[in-house]
Formats: sequence, structure tokens, C-alpha cells
Amino acid sequence: MPRRHATITGYLLAITALTVTAAPAIARPLTADAAVVVKPPPGMLAALQRDLHLTAEQAQARLINEIRLASVEKRLREELGENFGGAWFTGDLAQTLVVATTDKDDTPRIVAGGARAEIVSRSLGQLNAALDTIDEALSDHMAGPVRYVDVRSNQVVVLSNVPSTTQNVIATSDVDPVTVRVVSSIERPQLLSDLVGGNAYYIGTSERCSVGFSVTKGTQNGFVSAGHCGKRGSTTSGFNHVAQGVFQGSTFPASDLAWVAVNNNWTPKPWVGNGSGGTVNVSGSRVAIEGASVCRSGSTTGWHCGTIQQLNTSITYPQGTVAELTRTNVCAEPGDSGGSFIAIDQAQGVTSGGSGDCTSGGVTYFQPIGEILTTYGLTLLTTSGATPPPPPPPTAPGTCTGYSRTITGTLTNGQSVYQPNNRYYQSTAGGLHTACLDGVDSADFDLHLQKWDNRKWVTVATSESPTPDEKITYTGTAGYYRYRVISFSGSGAYTLGYSAP
Repeated sequence: MPRRHATITGYLLAITALTVTAAPAIARPLTADAAVVVKPPPGMLAALQRDLHLTAEQAQARLINEIRLASVEKRLREELGENFGGAWFTGDLAQTLVVATTDKDDTPRIVAGGARAEIVSRSLGQLNAALDTIDEALSDHMAGPVRYVDVRSNQVVVLSNVPSTTQNVIATSDVDPVTVRVVSSIERPQLLSDLVGGNAYYIGTSERCSVGFSVTKGTQNGFVSAGHCGKRGSTTSGFNHVAQGVFQGSTFPASDLAWVAVNNNWTPKPWVGNGSGGTVNVSGSRVAIEGASVCRSGSTTGWHCGTIQQLNTSITYPQGTVAELTRTNVCAEPGDSGGSFIAIDQAQGVTSGGSGDCTSGGVTYFQPIGEILTTYGLTLLTTSGATPPPPPPPTAPGTCTGYSRTITGTLTNGQSVYQPNNRYYQSTAGGLHTACLDGVDSADFDLHLQKWDNRKWVTVATSESPTPDEKITYTGTAGYYRYRVISFSGSGAYTLGYSAP
């Protein structure tokens, strides 16, 4: 079922420009099988030893297991389809992959595929839908600021310092009480505000964030970071306080994502700083499995590692709720916001916020990289280069008449809403989706079309002219869709007309 999103403006990681230290060679490669040979990224083995309390041999064995089992998880997820209940690593060395299913008849297939089977009552899709319902109930409350799908227990978990109050709020929702578990917790989410990933950059004269990953868009170079770091149009300077770039897009709350286009004095590289003068290569953006090792680079605390705890987490900050973050046990502190999260050589996302610190320990949440790339039409810069994405669908302003459904509403400056009625619509067949937005002449409104991919909302088409009038034409497959109506500037009424197959 579909999920909501939130938008954040914030601080980013800095991409080192002009000069970058080359990564030192590693003598022994990680060999998972005859088809997989990966050098352990410089600094990653040492950080895993320190943060996960492993020996050098154990850290290397863990990474080998994660590489080997990632392809197993991908294949079984696709084969199980709607029965899939999630997957996770177990053991200090991630030596076992557990795959959950709602159908016991899937057990032989899972075992034959190289994983351990676990039979559960609820599919991952059902758990995601339950989390969506709980988010609706708790989004305006600080009684349960952290909520996530826990595939290990086959439940939605809510962390709260006032469990009884949280239980009362959830009781008013339509979710099955057996599906949700409220846990007493002192976890207090806060934003970590304070072109090689992890380096500092500055917004204005004092606000500092960290660079995430280098990206391209057409002929523009830049980097991604957290949305709460800065608003669209905000200027940035680099770690050396030299003029750097301008925020081209920023979303927070609902999501926490942004990207900055840099000037010609900065040369983006497919690297992340490893905290000791070296760099780690970025080769892709494959999503890591729950329980996998992950490392973070930030301008305040440098390089720290841990494991992925949950993939689908909703966080209510004082500034608003952000959905679909990933929760980790990696520590972070203010100023690390926007910094890189990487699993071996695969970009995972940018730091959003956290609880605790790197002295006593804590947890950190990151915005997955995939949503950032699709929202803004960006291409991740990798060691194999970057290919500009295809051009967006043609758009043109106009009067919104002749559509099968018409909705009216109002927006205030900087506000965004989801239509229809803060929910979604279902298209049971493939075909043409068309939409028209007509706003007041004094405003600048934008329009996005999003599709549910069984895990998250993905922006599939956008119309972002400097006017209040937008049009979208998109040919898509059957599924769940929704429109996001955004006020880039100005306030006033709007009309949204749309038709679907």
C-alpha cells in the first residue's frame, strides 16, 4: 500500500573539489565467489573492527557474506512476490540470510535458494500499510516519534517515552492491535545540522552540513544532501569557505532530501571520505539488506560504522514527520547532516537526524538515495562514470478542463499537499495519466506525479515551470498513484484536474 512523505530543508556533506587524496591500495581482495571480487574500502575494515568489536578477519568475513547473500535476497524477493515478508542477516558475521514468507509452501524454494525460511502472519506490504495507518494517527503527536516496520518480529514498532499515551492514540486508529508493539524508549530524534562525501559545507555564514554524494543533471554537476540543510535558492560555500553552489531543490518534512548545483571551481568525484585522509569509491546504489554493515561520513564526527536496523522508519521531528527513512545504530552529531551512508561501495543515503552521540553511542536515520535521484532527475556519479537521465515528460501550462476528476484547494507559501484527499488513486490498467494544475497568477506552484513501487513512493513525472500552471502527461503501468501539489512561492487557490486509465 502507498505511504506518505515529508519535506526538510537542512545541512549537507561537502564534496571535496579540485584536489582529492587517492585511495590507498588494499592487498587482499574480498572474494565472495568466482564472480564477485571486491576490495574492502580503505578505512571500512578498521571502522567495522572498532564499532562492531570485530577482528580484521571477522570484519572481512562479514563483508564477504553480505556480498554473497545480497543476490540471494534479491532473487527470492522477486520470486515470492506478495508473500514476501522481509529479509535480514543474523549472526555477528552476517553468515545467515533469513527470508520471511506468509506461505509455508515457499519454504523449499527459500532453502534451495540459500537462505533460512521463516513463516510469518503478515507480508511486508501489509506491514507497510499498517505503518501508514499508524503514521496518520501519530504524525501530530510527539508521543511516538519513531515508528518502523520490524520484519524480524513481523510487527510495526513504535518507540515512545509515554507508552500508555501512545497506546491510547493508536487505539483510535483502524490498525489491528496485534500488528503494532509500543516499546518504552528514550530515543529523541533531532536534526543533525550544525565535493567528496562527508566534507563540510556552509549555508549562509554559520550553518554547517555535510556533503552526501556527487551527482549530475544534464550539464550540471553537484551533490545531494539533506533537505533540512537549506531551501531552494540558498547559496553554499565549501569546507574552505569558498563559494560553492546553489540549492536547486529541497524537501522537508515528509522527506529529507536536497541537491546543490556547484560552480566550475568544484569538481565532483565518485568518492566518500573515510575519515583518515583516504576515500572510498562509489560504484552504485544497490539497497543493503537489514542487518548489513553500513558506514557514515560526516564533517563533525568523521567515519563511523554499524548495521542497518530497519529500512522503513517514520520519524517525527519537532519540525514535522519524515517517512521511509532507514534506521541504523551508527552514531552521529550535529553538523553530520547530509553526509554519506555507504555499504561497501554502494551509496545508501544521506544523514537526516539521530539520537545520542558518538561518545555514549546512539542511532542515526538516513534518507535513502533512490528517492533523491528520482525526485530531482539526478544521476549518481560512480567510478564507472555517469549517464544523464532521459529528459522529463513534456509539460505545458494551460486551463484545466476536460479531465475525469477535478479537485480544488489552497496552498500557503512553501506548503505541499497530496491529492486526491491526502491519499492516492489506483489504476487497474496501464495507459496514459494526464494532469493539469491551474493556480493563482501571483504564485509559483509545481506538480509531481508519484507511483508506489511496493516499497516506497517514486516520483515518475514532474512539471516545475516558474508559473502557477503545470501539465503532466505520463504513460505508466497499473498501480497506485498520487499527485503532489507544491507551492515554491506564493499562496492562493488552485484547481487540479486529472485523468487515469
